[in-house]
Amino acid sequence: MDMVALGIFLTAAVGLLGSPGPAIAALVAVGRARGFVGGLPYYLGLQVGLAIAAGVTAAGLFSLLAAFPSALRVMTIAATIYLIYLAYKIASSPVGDAAAERSGTHASPAAGFLLGMTNPKAYLAFASLLASYTLIKESAQHDTLAKWFLLVVVMIVVDIIWLYVGVFLRGLMLSPNGERALNVTLGLMVLIAAGLAFV
Repeated sequence: MDMVALGIFLTAAVGLLGSPGPAIAALVAVGRARGFVGGLPYYLGLQVGLAIAAGVTAAGLFSLLAAFPSALRVMTIAATIYLIYLAYKIASSPVGDAAAERSGTHASPAAGFLLGMTNPKAYLAFASLLASYTLIKESAQHDTLAKWFLLVVVMIVVDIIWLYVGVFLRGLMLSPNGERALNVTLGLMVLIAAGLAFV
């Protein structure tokens, strides 16, 4: 394995997969609303969805899908609708004493899986990373498998960090007004991510 290429690939993967987008905005918001234990099912569902999306891209199926713009548009619309719903749930989350009874409907494993499978930013990042670097020159199959595995590892690490960012925000001692402002801000972050995904 080319160690220089490996270092560059991992750096690029952390930059692309760790930069704010729909999944990260959702993770921060879920960590804020549900805490670490409550957000873990969503996180796990998201990781499974993203790992499958990376596998689909590595297998070349994303290129085939890209040949049908209407199919990509349906995926983008599905992700956008979910993110708008999530933004609303976050912005309208209870504050103060009622916060202990926050709804967990937006933090299910299925919701995380759906976002992972339909996240346009992730597919574009996977396609870019898989096509731009060669780690194992002797075998294209081994090279693709190694890059898929490394992408999954990077996602697991950067996404757990973003979930903890949300948990940290949850622990801040805020007034009800401050908590409401934070909820609305997180909701807007998700809404902006939804808009960027749709564009």
